Amino acid sequence: MTASDATRRSLHGIAELLLAGPQYRASTEIALRVTADGFATTAEPDLRFDGVAVVHGDRRVAVAGLSYADVADGLGVVAGRPQDLYPDGSNARPADVISLDPAAVRALVAAFVAGDEALRRFAPEERPVLWPEHFDVGITVGDVNYGLAPGDDQLPEPYAYVGPHTPRTGEFWNMPFGAAKPLHAFADVAAIVAFFETGRRLAAAAPADDKNH
Repeated sequence: MTASDATRRSLHGIAELLLAGPQYRASTEIALRVTADGFATTAEPDLRFDGVAVVHGDRRVAVAGLSYADVADGLGVVAGRPQDLYPDGSNARPADVISLDPAAVRALVAAFVAGDEALRRFAPEERPVLWPEHFDVGITVGDVNYGLAPGDDQLPEPYAYVGPHTPRTGEFWNMPFGAAKPLHAFADVAAIVAFFETGRRLAAAAPADDKNH
């Protein structure tokens, strides 16, 4: 496993076990939000990851090298994923040790920040959500999902995606769930917005008639 892979999995575990889980148990809410240097809860308790540590009130615990349970103890919360809500997730356990490469953290946080900004420009009326299940920031407009994922088994690097609820056909739709394009292929945030706009235009066509690309 590369440093980037290990970092992505650990960040996913932080989002799920140290933020979304405690938030769900306190507020029945799992939605997280992207911040300038990491990500945070959207309801109580107020928890955030700042690129190095998780912060809760006046408590700040640097996470690298500690288990999720150790970090939670230092914050005064209980580590654990939201229970019985979804089948997938980070697969992290409270006893697992967090492994973070600083450069990989900065790159993934920058990817989320770019994705969040692009989504807000694309659909200003929507609030982007960082979901703990797949660890992607996204929105749904009509019957189409738009977002930024940090990488996975299908595409092991950050990528922007468009996912119609009903499958589409055509050259643009290059993934089983819809369309994806690696973040490194975009010149700037405006280019990500243009990708979303193209996806919206093509998704508006009837599935059988979508021959555009």
